[in-house]
Amino acid sequence: MRILVIHGPNLNMLGKRDRKLYGSKTLDQINTALKARAGDLDVELVTFQSNGEGALVDFVQQEAGKSDGIIINPGALTHYGLSLRDVLADSALPVVEVHISNIYSREEWRHHSVIASVALGQISGLGWRGYIAALEILAATLREKTRK
Repeated sequence: MRILVIHGPNLNMLGKRDRKLYGSKTLDQINTALKARAGDLDVELVTFQSNGEGALVDFVQQEAGKSDGIIINPGALTHYGLSLRDVLADSALPVVEVHISNIYSREEWRHHSVIASVALGQISGLGWRGYIAALEILAATLREKTRK
């Protein structure tokens, strides 16, 4: 089983960026924790981060055909990244959307996700552990699907 983990704009600044909202873990630390848990679950994990929507779209187009699912934290693209939304839909892969902060307890404009309509589900506000939860849920969902 191969799962893509995609980190959108500004997530490369985790650990430095507003620690009250995003915590003190860096993106590298989150990816390391994810890869360790993926090993326990016998999942191959491919991680990618970009500040540009086009690079994220290119990555999904290149990798979707050889993958089983996607975990994505689209960052600010959550609210307006229509080409990212479209490529996720076109991939026909199950998608879990993750947000470190609770987007529903923040500014009103953050409450709407253009990604949500193509996602299996959304995990918001659980900090970096939301990624781990997404990995566990997506891996279990994919395994159940193959048993049917």
